This record gives sequence, structure tokens and C-alpha cells, in this order.
Amino acid sequence: MTDCEIIKLYFERSERAIEETDRAYGKYCRYVSFEILRNSEDSEEIVNSTYLKTWESIPPKNPPSLKNFLGKIVRGLSINRLEYNNAQRRGSGQLDAVLDELQGCIPSHDERYEDGELIRGVINSFLRSLPQEKRQIFIRRYWYMSPICDIAADFGMSEGKVKMLLMRLRKELKKSLEREGVTV
Repeated sequence: MTDCEIIKLYFERSERAIEETDRAYGKYCRYVSFEILRNSEDSEEIVNSTYLKTWESIPPKNPPSLKNFLGKIVRGLSINRLEYNNAQRRGSGQLDAVLDELQGCIPSHDERYEDGELIRGVINSFLRSLPQEKRQIFIRRYWYMSPICDIAADFGMSEGKVKMLLMRLRKELKKSLEREGVTV
């Protein structure tokens, strides 16, 4: 079933919309959530919450890409759960490690960039300019929050090489942002 057909089911308020969403994107949603949470039970709960939030959002929203729409929801819910879990354990985990890495190249909350459009555009342009492997590594680390050891294993690299590559990519991203007038 296509995205348009699934979205049409949401607009018709058909419960089949959730079944078709799970059939088309369930594996993707579980992957995104598990990469962040590293817990199957929490990930499954987050995927179910993603479907509920999607049900509540469509209509009125009519996303051009259902996969991207779901990815944004599942990632946000997973990060919220990770922060909650870490607060309960007082552990830092992957989220803090990833945020620490990005601290030097992405501006913190600043009213000049309130809508995030400029920063989002520069980051998207930066990612499009990268060779496929570098882009995949960057996205695995900073979108999916994959541990460096997993990225290294999946790309046949040492952890040190992945760390060095990510450091260079962050520096390049910072330069791209600065060229567009975004200060850290």
C-alpha cells in the first residue's frame, strides 16, 4: 500500500490505517526506537505510542512522506523515554554522549534561530554534499544515536577511525553553519 493510500485511511478514520502503517513501517519504527533505547520492551511501547500520535495527528496533518513523519515521532518519543530512563538511573547513556559531541558545532537554543529553518537547511545541504558512507555514518550516530562500536562493526572500521571521521565531519558542519551566518 502506498503512503497516499495509508494516509487516506487515516483521513477516513479507518483502524486499518494503523495495521497498514505497521505493515509498511513497523520494522523501521522499531529499528529507530531500539537504536536509541536499546530495550525491546520500551521500543515496542514507543512504536505503539507512535501509532497513537499518528492517529491523533492525521488529520489535520497530511505529511508528504509518511516514513519521515513516523521517524520524527518515534525518534522524539524514544529520546523522551531515554531521558526519563536516564533520570531514573542517573546514567548519562548515548543521548548525553551524542549531545556532548554536537555541542561544539550546533548552536544551543537561540532566539535568532527559533524556527530552526536556517539550521535545518544548512545541515541538509551539508549531508547531501557528503559521500554516501560518510553521510550514513553521520546519520547513524546523530539521528539514530548508534554507539560508535556498532557503527565501526557495521562499516568495517576501527572505533578510533569512526571517532576521527565524526570529529572531522562535525568540524566541517560547523564551518558550513558559520559560512551561512550561524554562530555556535
